Amino acid sequence: METLTHAPVLARFGYAVSDPTRAQVLLALTEAPSYPSDLADSIGVSRQRMSNHLTCLRGCGLVIAVPDGRRTRYELADARLGHAIKNLIGVVLAVDPNCCAPDGTCLV
Repeated sequence: METLTHAPVLARFGYAVSDPTRAQVLLALTEAPSYPSDLADSIGVSRQRMSNHLTCLRGCGLVIAVPDGRRTRYELADARLGHAIKNLIGVVLAVDPNCCAPDGTCLV
C-alpha cells in the first residue's frame, strides 16, 4: 500500500469520478454503506460491471470492503469523503459548452 497526499489524492479522486457509474456509486455510499448487488440494482448496471467499478474505487483508496458474513459491504474509506462529496455537488459551475460535454468529457 502507498499513502498519497495533496495533488495525487485529487488526481485519483478525479479519475474515480470521471466515470458516471463510479460517481453514482460514490454518491450512493455517501448516504450509507451498501452491498455490490444492491448498488448494481439501484444504479442499473450488471453485477460484473459493478464489481469492476468497486475494484477501481478500492484501488483509488476511496472505498473499503467490509466482510459481513458471507457478503461484502462497501463503504467510503474515510467519512470526510462523504462531506467533501456533498460539498462538491453543491458547487455551481459556469461552463463553456464548447470545452466540455455534459458528461464532463473534454472536447478540446
